[in-house]
Amino acid sequence: MTTALFSNDGEDVIHRSLSTPDLSVRLSSDETLDEIYEIQKTTEFIQGKGVKKVALQFPDELLVDSVSVARKLEDATGAKMYILGDTSYGSCCVDEVAAEHVGADALVHYGRACLSPCRRLPVTYVFGRKPVDVGLCAETFQNLVTDREASVVVFSDVVYDHILGELEARLVQSYSHIVFSKVSWLGEVSSPGEVYKFGRRFTPDLNLWPNSYTFLYVGGEGPGLNNLILTWPHCSFFSYNPVTREGRKEGLHVNRALMKRFYLIEKARDAQVVGILVGTLGVSDYLSALSHLKTIIHRAGKKSYMLSMGKLNPAKLANFPEVDIFVLVACPENSMLDSSDFYRPIVTPDEMEVACNPAREWKGCSITDFRELLPGGAAHVAFPESDPGAADWTDVSLITGGLRSVRLSATETPDEGQCVSLAQRNSDTTVAELGPAASFLSSRSWQGLDRSLGQSAVVKAVEGRRGIAIAYEDETNS
Repeated sequence: MTTALFSNDGEDVIHRSLSTPDLSVRLSSDETLDEIYEIQKTTEFIQGKGVKKVALQFPDELLVDSVSVARKLEDATGAKMYILGDTSYGSCCVDEVAAEHVGADALVHYGRACLSPCRRLPVTYVFGRKPVDVGLCAETFQNLVTDREASVVVFSDVVYDHILGELEARLVQSYSHIVFSKVSWLGEVSSPGEVYKFGRRFTPDLNLWPNSYTFLYVGGEGPGLNNLILTWPHCSFFSYNPVTREGRKEGLHVNRALMKRFYLIEKARDAQVVGILVGTLGVSDYLSALSHLKTIIHRAGKKSYMLSMGKLNPAKLANFPEVDIFVLVACPENSMLDSSDFYRPIVTPDEMEVACNPAREWKGCSITDFRELLPGGAAHVAFPESDPGAADWTDVSLITGGLRSVRLSATETPDEGQCVSLAQRNSDTTVAELGPAASFLSSRSWQGLDRSLGQSAVVKAVEGRRGIAIAYEDETNS
């Protein structure tokens, strides 16, 4: 612990304790670096692509080894390495934008990854190889799932993917209908009957899939497991945590989580102004998802604003009090935020579409991959045709208990120059067109500082006061 001292004229005015990180962390040995960071596999990828500039994307916890890894790869390939840190969005996503800033021809992503497909650059992943007691893991699953004829599919966190081959060799002796998922980030189904979900491929019995399957998951609590459970809430889930070396049956709080998501859908139905949050610049088709959301929100008679602000926090979103609800376009692992600490709720594109599209029904499960909602996607539902002469339809809000009146728009995009409201601006201009946010601003008693453009005389810059607010140098203490 270090004490930081800020003083003025020798007087101690602020004493504040600051935590300093432990810089005695020892770097991994050369042998460990080569194994954990898969130097040989990465070298083959770089040489196979014939690239000269490579971006290495590290999460914060792995930056301690980034320089050593970069040097090894430069010595082995002759290519120039650029280290990327502090990604604009979730570290699980590939930051292609940052890679393009340095003109990189390829990217290597280290650590946990959501495996969302990318389109701009060649990408390879190095997950790391966290240890697992495979024998104990297999024994735990056998004790949890006693029905040896059960249809089983096995998933894992990406950091444990390297043990699935050995685990398969142990479990196929006990379960005759077991399927193992394989990590893939290409985003396309390669054979008939194959299912691609959350960056994994597997081939289940389509006559039984998915409700008749039992899921086994190798890994701890986190967004990966949560996505699986909320995507298939009617299935049985069992997990083994390699850190605690314990297994358990999951899903005790699934119903509560689903009811919370349904509550957010009702909030989205009540909302009149929607903020569309850009939560990724790397996942393919994110621009199509933004356009799709803007269209369905308009057709539902709501207004929308698009916002891009990097990593989200309550303070950032509190700057937009006129927005009733936010919808986040992000990768599957980052799209389902716990918005209980935020000023306004945050929903997924799937939940916003259920709220806006009358042809879409909530089926008691979550779709966190926004690409499935786009035209041609597995979960796409076309917006119904609206009759311009039809009357508004009403329903009852399950939150407020009041009536909601909804008129569907016949057009997919707002008309240019459409006047939302009129307001007098000043004595020189009579009226001005205002959108929902401007209307909200005009109704506030305080609208910010008055800049008085063109009314203030131009003066030269002068030296201001020195010191701090409680002790300026030109003040005398009496």
